[in-house]
Amino acid sequence: MRLQGFDISGFLRDHWQRRPLLIRNPWTHWENPIDPGELAGLACEPDVESRLITETGDKWKVEHGPIDERRFRRLGERQWTLLVQAVDHHVPEVASLIAPFRFIPNWRIDDVMVSCAADGGGVGPHFDHYDVFLIQGLGKRRWRVGTSSEPGAATLPHDDLRLLADFEPGEEWVLEPGDILYVPPGFGHEGVAVGDDCMTYSIGFRAPSRGELISHWSDHLIDQFAEDDRYTDPDLAAQENPGEIPAHAIATLHEMVTEKMLDRDAFARWFGLHSSSPKYAELDWRPEMPTTMTAMRLHLAARPILRRNPASRFSFVRQGAEQVLLFVDGQCFECASETRTFAELVCAQDIVTVTPKLIDSDAVMDLAATLYNQGSLGLDEQSEGAHA
Repeated sequence: MRLQGFDISGFLRDHWQRRPLLIRNPWTHWENPIDPGELAGLACEPDVESRLITETGDKWKVEHGPIDERRFRRLGERQWTLLVQAVDHHVPEVASLIAPFRFIPNWRIDDVMVSCAADGGGVGPHFDHYDVFLIQGLGKRRWRVGTSSEPGAATLPHDDLRLLADFEPGEEWVLEPGDILYVPPGFGHEGVAVGDDCMTYSIGFRAPSRGELISHWSDHLIDQFAEDDRYTDPDLAAQENPGEIPAHAIATLHEMVTEKMLDRDAFARWFGLHSSSPKYAELDWRPEMPTTMTAMRLHLAARPILRRNPASRFSFVRQGAEQVLLFVDGQCFECASETRTFAELVCAQDIVTVTPKLIDSDAVMDLAATLYNQGSLGLDEQSEGAHA
């Protein structure tokens, strides 16, 4: 799926992480993928992350889900917003909205948050640390966008919302169904519903901070160290002042730290595992009945289509010219020859047509069965299962 008249190269050159862009309805035929009632139903589920935000005067209140169904009946007709996270994990039609933005690498894509708001509803002026495409699904929303916020910009005191204390909008647009607004990280913005049943789809992108990377990478390394991996100095000589930490000791200690920290191959493997870990690890997407390599081959011979689970994360890292490391939902698979071809294929496409050559490969069928059994790949829904 592509956006009509959308210049990807020009966007990446002129707008990505530089300045906002309004894209007036670029879809061949826009159809809102989920209605307000269905979204409210998801917000009632205990395994779905949701928030209900209400505004009374200058007071903002945030209620975290699951939201009691009776709460929706007590809502007024103005100034409330329901936010539901990762709706793409549960609604395939919402997951399909990501397809036009696959020119951004898989590991950067986070999820699709969906909001539904009454007239005047919003979440206040704020900025994000990540890029976001805001797709208007239903109704209208007025967006005001300011300039890039300075680091440490003043915010109003609130436990759950990062509201800008001094928001000065520079541009303003009213988005209608199918319109898209891109907002780079750090740009203050505010969206307010114009009329009822205002629905917006926010496709957000992950941007790990330096601190997060160092912290998680260090934690991973620490888990690998043996208790007896310690500093030694068998060539110790008496020194004039026992209070000095000599240069050769500093050099040895520094090397003990940096030798592991600077291992690029180990970092690449760790980051692939880390970045592909499921957003909600507690959710179990495994099929009720696992399949086998033989059953997978029989199924694909009849209908050679596999579908990625929208909740799963797929990426790979090249290791030389002949091998890749495939990362799926926090698992690593070393792939060469036909499995390398298959790995690159499933990372590139949400719906995969498997070639006869790949179906004939035991290694590929074994990998496909493994990914199916862990809930990362699904069989085509139009055909019978290949359980055995």
